[in-house]
Amino acid sequence: MMRAATVLGGGSFGTAIAVQLARLGHDVLLWDRNPDRCAEMNHFRRNPRYLPDLVLPDNLRATDDLAEAASHAELLVTVVPSHALRGVMRRAKSSILPGTLICCATKGIEEGTLETMSSVLAEELPEGCPVTVFSGPTFAEELAAGRPTTVVVAGDEASAATVADAFHGGGLRVYHTDDVIGVCLGGSLKNVIAIACGITDGLGLGQNARAALITRGLAEITRLTVAMGGEPITMMGLAGLGDLVLTCTGSLSRNRRVGIALGEGKTLQTALNDLGQVAEGVITARSAYNLARKMDVEMPIVEQVYAVLYEGRPAKVALAALMGRERKAETEGLEAAE
Repeated sequence: MMRAATVLGGGSFGTAIAVQLARLGHDVLLWDRNPDRCAEMNHFRRNPRYLPDLVLPDNLRATDDLAEAASHAELLVTVVPSHALRGVMRRAKSSILPGTLICCATKGIEEGTLETMSSVLAEELPEGCPVTVFSGPTFAEELAAGRPTTVVVAGDEASAATVADAFHGGGLRVYHTDDVIGVCLGGSLKNVIAIACGITDGLGLGQNARAALITRGLAEITRLTVAMGGEPITMMGLAGLGDLVLTCTGSLSRNRRVGIALGEGKTLQTALNDLGQVAEGVITARSAYNLARKMDVEMPIVEQVYAVLYEGRPAKVALAALMGRERKAETEGLEAAE
């Protein structure tokens, strides 16, 4: 079924999602707060800052008018940064039509409230707008190019299946699940582990170290997911292991690139300036650290990434702290997930 679809967020991932929906025949409006960029997208059929080589389909139009974008949607997809999501949705709320399907592709944990993005949406949206979550191993460049990609949509059975159908086709295969918490946390916390992997890569510590961080990072994410009421099996799927492996190993991973720069001795600000885009893991590291303490969940990798980013701890000192921890059984702390 073809739908009027709106994507909020004109960055690389938002543009890629909008292109995917347009390729499948939906009538797509892409909201970007920058009017000049919208004008360029509509005139030149390219996003000049993000994915500049990609030709935008004719049934995709850009606008900087949030009310227009929100009122257009039968399916509304959020891809704005996590720190901006609540504010954007608060402004858009009055223009969203009753019954609009909401799909959250924003990844992160809100600072202060320590809420998942799905919880933020549930608080800010009008009654009767089902919230789903889109996650999985997806680099924007490859999704936009139509290369084979697989993701998962989480929500209640009917809404998740409907939204999955709207995205499914071409190079994108979409599954659905009812584990909203697990999908939210997996998609958010993998960015923090990717920074850790980047740090070890920047230090030149090899592939053994990277594999160890991915594996133990997955254990940390699973512990927190279970403590929050999510399903451990979700961490074996696309929003867990799948996204974690891609983000920790891929050359296109923004969070891994920030970690590499830190491992090479650059400051965080220099790393972010060189990146020129949002790296959600930097913000999520602080939120995840505080959430783990609140939930009394042991997350040593997250703790050390937080210390490097926000307490000035040298990367080598953080690594030594991880390696020097008391030895224990591999599954210790995961019993609740069994």
